[in-house]
Amino acid sequence: MALNKKPRLKDAAFRRCLCVVLTTLLGIVLLLFLLQTDTESLYPNNNKLDFELVHNYSQFRRKLNLPKQNDLSIMLDNRNQLSPRNLDLFPKLSKNHVTIVLYVHNRPQYLQVVIESLSRVNGIGETLLIVSHDGYFEEMNKIVEGIRFCRVKQIFAPYSPHVFNSSFPGVSPADCKDKDDPIKQHCKGNPDQYGNHRSPKIVSLKHHWWWMMNTVWDGLKETNQHLGHILFIEEDHYIFPNAYNNIQMLIDLKPIKCPNCYAANLAPCDVKSRGEGWESLIAERMGNVGYAFNRTVWRKIHIKAREFCFFDDYNWDITMWATVYPSFGGPVYSLRGPQTSAVHFGKCGLHQGKGEKGSCIDNGVVNIKVEDIDKAGNINPNWGVNVLEHQAGYKAGFRGWGGWGDMRDHELCMEFAKMYQFREGPSP
Repeated sequence: MALNKKPRLKDAAFRRCLCVVLTTLLGIVLLLFLLQTDTESLYPNNNKLDFELVHNYSQFRRKLNLPKQNDLSIMLDNRNQLSPRNLDLFPKLSKNHVTIVLYVHNRPQYLQVVIESLSRVNGIGETLLIVSHDGYFEEMNKIVEGIRFCRVKQIFAPYSPHVFNSSFPGVSPADCKDKDDPIKQHCKGNPDQYGNHRSPKIVSLKHHWWWMMNTVWDGLKETNQHLGHILFIEEDHYIFPNAYNNIQMLIDLKPIKCPNCYAANLAPCDVKSRGEGWESLIAERMGNVGYAFNRTVWRKIHIKAREFCFFDDYNWDITMWATVYPSFGGPVYSLRGPQTSAVHFGKCGLHQGKGEKGSCIDNGVVNIKVEDIDKAGNINPNWGVNVLEHQAGYKAGFRGWGGWGDMRDHELCMEFAKMYQFREGPSP
C-alpha cells in the first residue's frame, strides 16, 4: 500500500495545478471577450477601423518628428480621408479586383493621356483607381474629378516639398544651395556625395513614392486590409486595353509558373522594348512600368526603410535596384508576358512637361499605335517561363546619383515609414 501513496499525491498535485491553469485561461478568455464587447459597443457598425485610422493616427502622429503643417497641408490631410468618388456608378468592386494606383505630379498633358488610355481598359469598372498627387495642383485635380469610368480616390502628399513655400521640406531661407559651404555661408543642409545640396523639386520624387507606398499599404481604410496585389502606374505610362486582364492572369499564374517571382509587370524592364513576341512568359528583373506586388513583398520592402532612406540617390527606382532588392538575398524577378501592355511615353525627366511650351509630348499628342493583339488578354496559361538572367542595370555596389544627402530628408523618409505603425495590419 505504501508504494501507491506517492503516485496519488502526485496525481492530486497535478490535478490542482491543472485546475489553476484552466481557471487562469478561462479568466483571460473572459477578459478578452469583455474588452471586445466594450469596443464594439463604443464603435458599432464595424467602424473600429475608421476610428483607428482617424483618431489613433492623429494621436500617434503627434509623437512623430514630422514638419509643422501649414493650412494647405492640413487641408490635404483631411481630403485624404474622403470616400472614393463614383460609388453611385460602381456600388460594388469585383471580389478579386486588382487595385490600381496612379502616382502623378504636375504634368496635366501627360495625365490626360494616361486617363484616356485607362478609360479604354477592359474591366476597369470593376476596380478602384487611387490617384496619388505630389502636392496639390488644381488642373491635375480637375482632370481626375472628371473620371466616370470607375471608382476613384484621390490622395495628396501633405508633406510634399511643393506644399511648403518657405520651410522644410520646401525651400527654407537659410538653406544651402548648390555647392555652398555651410560654415562659410552660414547656411543649413548636408551636401550629397558629390558636394551638391538638396533641391526640393528633385527630392520630392523619392519622398512622394515612399509616402504613397506607406499610405496605400498601411494608411488607407480602402486598402490597408487588402491582401491581394496592387498595380502601380505613373502619369507617363500609356496603358493598353488588355492591361487589366493580363495583370490578373499574371498574378494568378505567378505562384504556379514562377513561385520565386516577387511581382508581375505589364512591360519589359527595358522601357524601349515592346516585348519579344515569344510564345512564353518572361521572368526578369522587376521593372518600373506597370508593376504589381502584394503585401508580403511590401513588408519585405518596408523593413528595409533605413536602406531606402539613407541611400544617396533621389530616384526611388534606382534606390530599390541598387540597395533594397539586393538585400533580399537573391534575384528579384518579376513575371510578365511577351508583349507589352503598357508603354512609357515620357520624353523628359523629373517633373517637367507642364504647359504647351514646356511640353515633352510631340505636338501635344502621343502617337502610340495599339494593335489588335493589344485589345484583349493575350497571356496563354499553358506557356512556359523564360528566365532572363544577368541583365544589365543598376545593381548592388552602385553608389547612387546623389541629390539625397541632406539628413533632414533621411529623417523625414524614416518618419513616413513609422506613420501607420501604431497598429498592426493584416498578416503578410
